[in-house]
Amino acid sequence: MRFFSYDSKFGQLFLKLAYGCCLNILWLVCSLPIVTIGASTTALYYTSFKIAKDEGSYITTMFFRSFKQNFKQATVIWLIMLVTGLIIGADAILLYRLRATSTGTAAVVWTLLLACIFACMIAYIIVLTYIFPLLSIASNTTANMFKNAFLIGTHYLFVTILVVFVHYAMFFLVVNVFTPLIIFGEGLCALISAHILLKIFRPLLYDPNDPERSQPEEDNKEPEL
Repeated sequence: MRFFSYDSKFGQLFLKLAYGCCLNILWLVCSLPIVTIGASTTALYYTSFKIAKDEGSYITTMFFRSFKQNFKQATVIWLIMLVTGLIIGADAILLYRLRATSTGTAAVVWTLLLACIFACMIAYIIVLTYIFPLLSIASNTTANMFKNAFLIGTHYLFVTILVVFVHYAMFFLVVNVFTPLIIFGEGLCALISAHILLKIFRPLLYDPNDPERSQPEEDNKEPEL
């Protein structure tokens, strides 16, 4: 029956779900040392963009090629994000407790500082949402990666909210509705996010790991935002 054929919408949907499951397993296994989460997430998005563009089907090969190629920079970025996140989280907890146990002027001061921390948390989420997908498709310095992730995230705010919602929805479904959905987890989230981000990232979607395509085809310059 055509409904079950490879070219049918059902067949393509089933294939993408299978890809999401495989990618999630690869991501989980390669993230186990914790310190490698950055390289694993970069490889996850690199492969997801390839799948979103219907380029290649050897997802394990693509995943580990990107993992190896971007390991050093991705690890540095992840460690920076990890330390920054821990500092912001600790500050938020401390200020919240100080605010709860204070009155008068002190309470106002803690509230203002808590608002500043909240703003930092939003900026942190924006950068975290974009920096590894960006690293997976473009070459740049680490400092520029952080800057560009924030600028793109704030410029395309609706897209940012949509991508964050995809991850939150998966988390909510796994925790509160149907725990076995964890088998798709981050893999399916990355695939969905890749389709959402495809339009705004399309000018950068060349393969930085392929020696024959180390430069964009249109202007022969390495994309550096």
